[in-house]
Amino acid sequence: MKKDQRWVVTRIDGKIASVSADFRGLSRVSEYVAKLPVDNISEITVTKVSTDDLAGLSATTKWEDMRLAGTPFQLNVWRKLYLLTHHEDGTPIMPGEGIKLLSYSQLADLCENPRGVRAVAHAVACNPVAYIIPCHLIVPKEAIDKILAIRTVAEGTIFKGTDLYLLDSIDVGEYEYGSELKRRLIEKQLYSR
Repeated sequence: MKKDQRWVVTRIDGKIASVSADFRGLSRVSEYVAKLPVDNISEITVTKVSTDDLAGLSATTKWEDMRLAGTPFQLNVWRKLYLLTHHEDGTPIMPGEGIKLLSYSQLADLCENPRGVRAVAHAVACNPVAYIIPCHLIVPKEAIDKILAIRTVAEGTIFKGTDLYLLDSIDVGEYEYGSELKRRLIEKQLYSR
């Protein structure tokens, strides 16, 4: 993970509205704010943080600490994503405690919408809060199948399948900021905090 990677965090009245690797998130927040009455917003702030700082922010951000602009369907999908790395009370799930990769169809099942895989995938792609709402943990089904196959083979070795993902050899799918960054975020979320 690059130490100098900067993330742009946009807050509305102290609540996180966007996290992105560039200023596109600020643009989306501006579109949302432009539609609101002037007296609905007191302050909009933008700060840059490193990836390590973003991981720390993720560990302390509760669902109610975010101000998200989305449809009820999108908010439901984003909440399910958030709960992949956080308990209901907002405390983080630590690596080794159950953070895992899911396929889009597994997430659709989790959202109680098994026939809506495309709609769920679209909501994942519209996630306004990178890393904190971990859309990077959603990968193609083929990646999940490959991980399971690697684990099965590894069970017969000295590694016993523990944390043996061989992440660099797996297609983790699309990501707004590139698949290489997605791979590094997965690695960070699964193996360290």
